[in-house]
Parts: sequence; structure tokens; C-alpha cells
Amino acid sequence: MAKWLNYFFVCHRLPERSFFYRGHQFPLCARCTGILFGYLLAILFWIFFDPIPLLFAVVLLVPLTLDGVFQYLNYWESTNIRRLLTGILAGFGTIFIFYGIGKLGLEHGKMMAYYLMH
Repeated sequence: MAKWLNYFFVCHRLPERSFFYRGHQFPLCARCTGILFGYLLAILFWIFFDPIPLLFAVVLLVPLTLDGVFQYLNYWESTNIRRLLTGILAGFGTIFIFYGIGKLGLEHGKMMAYYLMH
């Protein structure tokens, strides 16, 4: 399973940016672990509630983007907890971005079919 996760996420798995449990490193870094949890939380959310608006889903990616950019520019060194939390938000938002894009595509397809038939 760890290999599948690594291929799916193309994760670097750096030990200093990963969580450990009982001496064993997680198969994904802290950020990718958060993204995976975000995916799962979004799917559970979607089962019980209406999907979130597309714009709000995009906004959920901002914290991860800012954290990554500011770390890259050496403004700060991110922590694994921050990576996990921003990953959860980004994973949650990503699911609903895909949903929103799919919904827009289906609606566009229905409109095109309507115009072609009339």
C-alpha cells in the first residue's frame, strides 16, 4: 500500500518532513498525509451535506500555497503540524474543485446538446 500512495502522490518522503509512529515513518510526508485526509474528509462531508461552492474550494488551497511559497523563499520553516493542516484544507478543497469543474462540464454539455437538437 505504501508504494501505491507514493506513486499516487509522488511524495518525497523526507524523514524530517514526515510523521513517525512507533519508530516507523508514515508512507507519505506530513503535507501529503494532510492532503489524503482532506480527500477523505471531503468525501465524507459530501455524503452528508451539499458540496461547497467552487470559489470557497479554491480559497481552501491558499494556505498551502502561501506556506509552500514562503518556506521556499526562506521567510519561515514550516512545521509538520502546519503542513498537515494546510494539506487537509487543500485536499478538502481539491475534491470540490474537481466536483465543480465536472458539474460545469456536464452543464455545458447539456446546453450544447440542447442547442444542437433545436
